[in-house]
Amino acid sequence: MSGIHHHHHDHAHGDERASLTAKAAMASVSVAIFLVGLKVWASWDTGSVAMLGSLADTSLDLIASLITFFGVRLAARPADDEHRFGHGKAEAIAALFQVVLISVSAIGIAWRGIDRFNSGAQTEGLELGVGVSLVAMAVTVGLLAYQRMVIKRTGSVAIMTDHVHYQSDLLLNLSVIAALVLDQVLGFGLADPIFGIAIAAWLLFGAWKGASYAIDQLMDKEWAPEKRDRFLAMVNAHPEMHGIHELKTRTSGGIDFAQFHIWLDPQMTVERAHRVMDEIEQEIQKEFPGVELLIHPDPKGLPEPGQDTTPETAGEQ
Repeated sequence: MSGIHHHHHDHAHGDERASLTAKAAMASVSVAIFLVGLKVWASWDTGSVAMLGSLADTSLDLIASLITFFGVRLAARPADDEHRFGHGKAEAIAALFQVVLISVSAIGIAWRGIDRFNSGAQTEGLELGVGVSLVAMAVTVGLLAYQRMVIKRTGSVAIMTDHVHYQSDLLLNLSVIAALVLDQVLGFGLADPIFGIAIAAWLLFGAWKGASYAIDQLMDKEWAPEKRDRFLAMVNAHPEMHGIHELKTRTSGGIDFAQFHIWLDPQMTVERAHRVMDEIEQEIQKEFPGVELLIHPDPKGLPEPGQDTTPETAGEQ
């Protein structure tokens, strides 16, 4: 193996991301605590399955938000002696844990709805149920807007799963209102269980999407093709480069990793080669801030045993 060239990226981007994800997680924990209290009271008073479903969902949101909070805090910890690649995958693990919780609650709500079809019990306490649902929606809308801002700036998978929860909360609260009105005002008693089951189906769908995203991170899935192409084009732009090969990429939490070999002029000094690699890194950092790079220089024209010797270009997978 010729020289290995490794460069630490600066952590400004990392620290800002850490505080943003932690704040977003804290915000959702606070909202969930407030809403759980509110909905316990409302479920007690109205006897609605849909309201109970909504309470179950909010309680799960609370547990999940706590998991997210510890997950993103752990993910933000810098690399240490035991974890040289950082702790980014903690986020994906937290996301998977949430998926399990969401699935369990969905199945529970559906089961309660089906049970209600058979018993046909009625709900009561319209004003309180509707009022609580409206307050819950207002608070949730505020939280969603904040989460969207954080997701845009950090791309955090854990905050994203959390976001799915609270989106489902809006629909949930809306459907609680609909169920109560249909049941008490229009006397359509099946509305409550029907809405309960619909809510459950939506939750399962969201959980499934969250799971596939988290698993991609845990399995070190390559970057998306267009991102890879952009990266290759930037590396290939350097005038002293004679081609790039063996490119491997992955994402862990908020950190992108890329490693690749480049062909350089065999007569080049080690010092000059080092300078070329530094220049390539500086260029890449402009477009991909915070990416961790590992570059390996090879002399051009020397075939490497057992390796693919065709240079990679943008547009080719």
